[in-house]
Amino acid sequence: MESVQTYSYRRPSTLTPGELGLETSGGTALRGPSGTGAHPRFFTGFLQRPGVAAAGLLAVAEVARTRYFQPADTTFRDPVVTSDGERLRFESFSVCGGVHLRLDVLGAGYDGDVVDHGTTNVDVNEPLRRMLSGVLDGSPLHLAVGPDDVTVTTMTDTAVEKKVPLPERWVRGFGEIYVLTGDFDARAEIPAAEAARLLRSLPSQRRPGGALWFVPAGRSLRLVSGPAPGAVCLPGPQRLAALLPLLRFATGLRVYGPPANRSGQSVASAWELTLPGMRLTATLSPDVTRGFSGEGAVLDALATGTGADDADLVSVLLAFEPRIDIDSLAEGSGLTPARVRDALVRLGAAGQIGRDLAETASFHRELPFAGDVVDRLNPRHGAARALIAAGAVTVERNRPGDVVALVSSGDHRHRVRLTDGRRTCTCPWHAKHQGGRGPCKHVLAVDQSVREEA
Repeated sequence: MESVQTYSYRRPSTLTPGELGLETSGGTALRGPSGTGAHPRFFTGFLQRPGVAAAGLLAVAEVARTRYFQPADTTFRDPVVTSDGERLRFESFSVCGGVHLRLDVLGAGYDGDVVDHGTTNVDVNEPLRRMLSGVLDGSPLHLAVGPDDVTVTTMTDTAVEKKVPLPERWVRGFGEIYVLTGDFDARAEIPAAEAARLLRSLPSQRRPGGALWFVPAGRSLRLVSGPAPGAVCLPGPQRLAALLPLLRFATGLRVYGPPANRSGQSVASAWELTLPGMRLTATLSPDVTRGFSGEGAVLDALATGTGADDADLVSVLLAFEPRIDIDSLAEGSGLTPARVRDALVRLGAAGQIGRDLAETASFHRELPFAGDVVDRLNPRHGAARALIAAGAVTVERNRPGDVVALVSSGDHRHRVRLTDGRRTCTCPWHAKHQGGRGPCKHVLAVDQSVREEA
């Protein structure tokens, strides 16, 4: 699903000797009178390691123009930047939607003033990309994110506009990553030399491979044949190509993943290069052929009955915090911590919450999409609600840990069973994916019906 969105910039982003100016488009800012601005201004100051930052920005821009599955010519999407007072976060998704790359420029990576907090898009155009490739660490580089300090407005003022297909699946992808990484933990941390050896030994982009599995082995990772206790999955190793140009700056590599599953199916993982004053994190979908937008991880989170109302209340209290404090939000909203967590998951499904694995914390971002985007981008959730409203769910047995129901869908009746955390359905969707792409609409309908009856 795509919508054509106009990115409007006062001028192209430029790089001149000693000055990197990143132009911003419309977005959400914290301090403006309306909370929004046509061209928010976030930061002005010097980068401590210009060469590292330039290479990181190039990596984010490169992912935004790359299709790892069935490579083809693509339209370039502008990266998203979030300013939270402690760092600048630059993010993008690959065109195929299966790779998310984020560059965090931390407080130690710059010396300057955070002018505002908020989220917007930044223009990383083709000429700027060429110039960034020549930036070295040897000379000072001033960074300005947003309009100049002095803006001259005339009757003939013009803006640089880009009308590009902006996939709403970016929003869906942000939500899926937030939910999927909820059970990630650190699997390994290896030094820079071992990280370089490992990543450079992976299959190249020209020789795509399937999923690889690694287990920690001393100061490195050892390739194994499949899932094992403590193992991490690398689905589509060629998709880490964006990290390679930054290996010369890296101080180490952290790897994150969920507990290994017994089914042997590939799972998502995150690979984080630690850099001087920065972090570059690549999060990979479970398979090269699958974008994050189709994983269905948020569907269970949307099934909670009070999530929508609670999410509206919690969203009012968010202020682009670098680390979201559950207890503070609970106190401010009058909700329990558990309900705040459910609300944050729903906000995460709308792209408003991200997860920082290195700090085991969540952070706030805003995206320029309408509030109904969550339900619109998750049609199975809406289809389940429609089945309930039509009286299509008949619960035959409802005992703790064992629910059996029939769901009428068109001319078919499907049997659903929820047993001790396992969910099965007789529909073709479940038969094909076995829950690997989220629950089918029939399972969702039964699950929500049981919740509402409780």
